[in-house]
Amino acid sequence: MKPENQNFFERVYEVARLIPYGKVTSYGAIAKYLGAARSARMVGWAMNGSGKYEDVPAHRVVNRKGLLTGKHHFQGTNLMQQLLESEGVEVIDNQIQNLEKYFWDPSKELV
Repeated sequence: MKPENQNFFERVYEVARLIPYGKVTSYGAIAKYLGAARSARMVGWAMNGSGKYEDVPAHRVVNRKGLLTGKHHFQGTNLMQQLLESEGVEVIDNQIQNLEKYFWDPSKELV
């Protein structure tokens, strides 16, 4: 892995750590906030590697439609959904319901 990717990943983790309890954001929203609007996939790669950090709430990062696309990176079949539901987020069929109610946009919230 290139050092600049590692730096980008660390910046992704810093943003993810700021997602409030009971809120979610998207890979694209994090990428946009970091000035890399076309790098949503790289944010996904960063989140895939976040398991080594206990303080990165990766379960709060979903795709732009609210789908739990990263769920297979969590132990157990429904852990990502269970973590979100324990925070009051409504999830049905691997998709957050009323996404706008739970969505946290770092570009608007972190000024």
